[in-house]
Amino acid sequence: MLRIGVLASGRGSNFQAIIDGIKAGKIKAGIAVLITDKAGAYAVQRAKENGIEALHMSPKFFGNRDDYFAQIARELEKRGVGLVLLAGFMRIVGKPLLDAFPWKVMNIHPALLPSFPGLHGQKQALDYGVRISGCTVHFVDEGMDTGPIIIQAAVPVHPDDTEDSLSGRILEFEHIIYPEAVRLFAEGRLEVKDNRVLIKDQIVPCNILLNPQPQGGSDVI
Repeated sequence: MLRIGVLASGRGSNFQAIIDGIKAGKIKAGIAVLITDKAGAYAVQRAKENGIEALHMSPKFFGNRDDYFAQIARELEKRGVGLVLLAGFMRIVGKPLLDAFPWKVMNIHPALLPSFPGLHGQKQALDYGVRISGCTVHFVDEGMDTGPIIIQAAVPVHPDDTEDSLSGRILEFEHIIYPEAVRLFAEGRLEVKDNRVLIKDQIVPCNILLNPQPQGGSDVI
């Protein structure tokens, strides 16, 4: 069974979504360890409540960034991790970790990449006046949110949206598509070729759209 390592800095709501997907039997995997760079991260409490090992690893105790991520890689390897998930981990991943887990590090970003990478993707979307925003799960490379895209969800932007209201609606869909991407990986259905992700045995495009009607729900198309 696939063993997952999770890196988080804060509340870890996407971490919880993965836990819930595993408990529901939707994802054939187990979470081996949570690693946080902040001792007070609420994700640690989520780990404790679910019997998951939690490690606090502060970068201030390491000589440089590469040393820090090399040690994280070693801790993950010791636990037999086969997939690394960034769940609100507020650091750019270092090369030693990417080299140890090639195309095995995933991230979720609150925008439709390649638009609005980096911090505050929701605010960037509002500032540019886009009509559709959303979220993206992608494999991680050395760039800033530039890795191959796995799955996306599109969320309409309302005229009266604030950063908080848009962020809240997007977050609901983060909790849908991140577990779905992990499920596909656990089933061995994801392949990176020419910087694009191919999904094996895919019958329809793997996107999720939010029905913009007031009483609408969501559809996978």
